Amino acid sequence: MGLENQTCVSEFILLGLSEDSELEPLIYGLFLSMYLVTFTGNLLIILAVITDSCLHTPMYFFLSNLSFADICFTSTTIPKMLLNFQTQSKLITYAGCLAQIYFFVLFADLDNFLLTVMAYDRFVAICHPLRYTVIMNAQLCGLLLLASWIITALQSLLESLMVLQLSFCTEVEIPHFFCEINQLVQLACSDTFSNDVIMYFATGIAGVIPLTGILFSYSKIVKSVFRISSAGAKYKAFFTCGSHLSVVCLFYGTGLGVYLSSGATQNYRASAIASVMYTVVTPMLNPFIYSLKNKDIKQALYKLFSPKPFST
Repeated sequence: MGLENQTCVSEFILLGLSEDSELEPLIYGLFLSMYLVTFTGNLLIILAVITDSCLHTPMYFFLSNLSFADICFTSTTIPKMLLNFQTQSKLITYAGCLAQIYFFVLFADLDNFLLTVMAYDRFVAICHPLRYTVIMNAQLCGLLLLASWIITALQSLLESLMVLQLSFCTEVEIPHFFCEINQLVQLACSDTFSNDVIMYFATGIAGVIPLTGILFSYSKIVKSVFRISSAGAKYKAFFTCGSHLSVVCLFYGTGLGVYLSSGATQNYRASAIASVMYTVVTPMLNPFIYSLKNKDIKQALYKLFSPKPFST
């Protein structure tokens, strides 16, 4: 079957998080606030890394790209949701839904690969400190970033093209606040076997493989740290990994929790509410996790906003 559009509908209805109209102003204000905090916090991380030469290292290079991915990740879903609140409409066009699926999958998977690359960076820094600058050179960092972009772009393109094979007849209500690919496939009135196979395959590529890489890196890190005799050196080693490990636990913990709970219950509204944790809350918390205990980031932000003396 060719990749052609067989759909009978031109729009979908996003049911959102609640059917209670009285809660809409509260939900609107909450999501607007979280989006602004997410956008501002991650933008500050990017500006701090760009403007401070002390942060021109592989770790902060990947961190700035993670912040960029988080901005794009939340911008894929939240602005459309806020616009629907403003216009009192729950509609999204078929083309808009496909675009949302493509970019949501792209930046969600990019987060996975960037977290994996950052885990590898920490592995090299702790397990091979004398060779760190040789291994994590600018060329390798650029190649790792480029590979992450290429893999995620191709994967999200494949999943989006597979949706084009589906036909949608009468059921056009999506019980979510954005076009979530799993629920969109369930609405199709055509055979979805190939879509299910592709989604399982994509989950392995973008979920299982990166998580395996992260766990492997940290297993090596833990073994290396336990060989260190100095308690102070052990603390320093764990401290350098603390922020990244917190983000990994938050991202994968909330994401896995949502998908496991959605498989155990048919309450799609509850699953949509739970998905807010990894789609909105996690990107919002990342800048705080990386900056609150990071002296380098705080110093860079201070220099960024401190008044500059006039030269005479």
